Amino acid sequence: MTLLTYTLITDPAPLEASAPGRSPSTGTVYLVVTNTGQQAAFWSTIKVEVPVGNGAGDLTSDFNKIKPKGEYGARSGPRSPANVQPGPQGSNAFQATAPGGRASFAPGDHMVLTLENVTVAPTAGLAVLRVTENTGRTKTGLLSNSFAAVALVKTAPKEIPAPRNFRPDDTMVNAGTSIVLKWEGSDDFDYKILFPGGQAAITQGAYSWSPAAADAPKRATTYTLVATSRTTPQQQHFLTATVQVRNPVLETLIATTGIDTPWIQGTANATRGRVTFTGAGVAISNGSGGQGTVTADNAYFNTVYTPWIGGPNGGEGAVAFSQGGATVRRAGGSQERGTLFADKADLNGVNTRWVQGRSADDGWISFPHFGIQVSRGGTDSAQQGVVYTENVYAKDGVGSGSINLHDSGITVYSPNGRNGIGSVTARIDAQ
Repeated sequence: MTLLTYTLITDPAPLEASAPGRSPSTGTVYLVVTNTGQQAAFWSTIKVEVPVGNGAGDLTSDFNKIKPKGEYGARSGPRSPANVQPGPQGSNAFQATAPGGRASFAPGDHMVLTLENVTVAPTAGLAVLRVTENTGRTKTGLLSNSFAAVALVKTAPKEIPAPRNFRPDDTMVNAGTSIVLKWEGSDDFDYKILFPGGQAAITQGAYSWSPAAADAPKRATTYTLVATSRTTPQQQHFLTATVQVRNPVLETLIATTGIDTPWIQGTANATRGRVTFTGAGVAISNGSGGQGTVTADNAYFNTVYTPWIGGPNGGEGAVAFSQGGATVRRAGGSQERGTLFADKADLNGVNTRWVQGRSADDGWISFPHFGIQVSRGGTDSAQQGVVYTENVYAKDGVGSGSINLHDSGITVYSPNGRNGIGSVTARIDAQ
């Protein structure tokens, strides 16, 4: 029977057996030694044997990774370090040695032997640590060995905790802005992130990722974190996070119920024209905010309101609209009148000072206040020209005589179309 009492505590409690394909399960074992009796016990050594292997009854498969330490606590007084070392040599044991080779273990005193960084064996079961104490009841009497066994439980490995809290550092960004995605999880997973058009493998031990500049979100983008265990059977988890974009860049857009927006504009500085929707319709602006230009192959309108229209190139004619009509000008912005070219013109009336053939040498007709005047071409001054006609009728040509012009001369006919020879009446003014 031992003179001292031994209690085993683990952290975590219980210990979890290691599993293939996962990070080794580690823990700490505390052996609490107390004197529960009413007399002092004198001790020299306390040896703790650790079962080593991969079986159900083994604590660890790697004895050399364990880090031992000890602390002695008197019932009244400060705590002090206790000497704990591996040994004896050739054994899988740790031994605590009393100061000076023998020391009193007073009633109510305690000592804690700590085994840190214990890599737990891979098989669940009950592991038993054997304790050998070298103790006696007197300070100088013979010491003897007594033995105790303390046990701990190793449970089967639990499922790896699922990763969690997958989130972007900013849920609303401008197009092309760099983002950082973060999450929490276990090193027992391999991670990758899926995104539109690609995927990225995550370096072991990293719990954040940023897309390359070319892959920065240009529109609302959903990222998927895939966590895959290295165990058999394999565990896999999927988490998603979405980043919204204030000014999305879209390759195509199909809207079946309409789009509500105050304005739209180009993406590049060179094409940053804007269409603004107003209460009266739309306003076209250029990249500087001034009135812009609409370019189209065809345009169909019920009505166009504009002060003038002109050709697309500089120096081309324009039509200006004034109160009561329109004026053809030589160029847009110019006040100089231009020329109107047409195959035909169907008009109710024409108000003009003169008309002329297509060539400058052609005759022209001017309109003085007393009638019309036919002038020769080739000059800007009015010189009498020639009128060519087959017949001349008085008044409206009905009930009036006529004059027929032919190669032999002229013939005067009587009224009413009877082709009878008519008369010529003349008046000679006295000189």
